[in-house]
Amino acid sequence: MIHLIFATNNDHKTEEVRSALGSAFTLETMRQAGLDIDIPEPHPTLLENALEKARTVARLTGRSAFGEDTGLEVTALQGAPGVLSARYAGEARSAEANMRKVLLGLEGAADRSACFRTVMALVLEGNEFHFEGTCFGHIVDGPRGAQGFGYDPIFVPDGSTLSFAEMDLEQKNRFSHRKRALDQLISFLKNTSCPG
Repeated sequence: MIHLIFATNNDHKTEEVRSALGSAFTLETMRQAGLDIDIPEPHPTLLENALEKARTVARLTGRSAFGEDTGLEVTALQGAPGVLSARYAGEARSAEANMRKVLLGLEGAADRSACFRTVMALVLEGNEFHFEGTCFGHIVDGPRGAQGFGYDPIFVPDGSTLSFAEMDLEQKNRFSHRKRALDQLISFLKNTSCPG
């Protein structure tokens, strides 16, 4: 049994990761590990922010941990919001305000293509590894659906007519950038003898 601490306070992300993990893994949240902290994301790249989270939790607990950072990259916005996705419309981190800002920026744009990118960083017995997952799609004219979180209501992945927010977790995991990064992490751990 491989045991990991997920360096996040985001319940939605935890739910997605738990739904994708097999029986060979147990997942502990920061709260369950006794960490009542908010880890900052001050860096200019997703990888650096993911590493910041994983390193912090591993240092404070002395155990293996992984963190992730995810960005929505919109072609017509020159890759924005990118690493600033969570606070695109301000430090309040309002999903509704963030979506409004993206939609406003796309008014009149012919190209509405976009990509979700997730980088997961793993600290395992002092060694660091990272994994990346992407999902290409496009931004629709307005929010659709009540599931998911963040930009899910305005993003439709290639190969589907539904927004992420119109899908249940099983459907979303067929396309999900986070699931693709997690699959790489899981494959790596299954081929590693360390118990975590």
